[in-house]
Amino acid sequence: MDFKILNFVIFCVGSVADTLKMSARDVYHRMSQGRIISDYIVPCYDVLHTFSREYIVEDIVDLMTKRGVLTTK
Repeated sequence: MDFKILNFVIFCVGSVADTLKMSARDVYHRMSQGRIISDYIVPCYDVLHTFSREYIVEDIVDLMTKRGVLTTK
């Protein structure tokens, strides 16, 4: 994985964790279970990194909910 993509994954995990007031470890575990990192964040990096932090977090939280790894926002 490219360093810039890895850095973006860390940014996404940390931003979602801050917003949901959860640990980054828990968010990472949930994202991994839902294959959000491997199936969404990494392949869509070129588009995702151009959006605002708020949009990215909202989008990922919605996807986590849809994939059943998060029950409440």
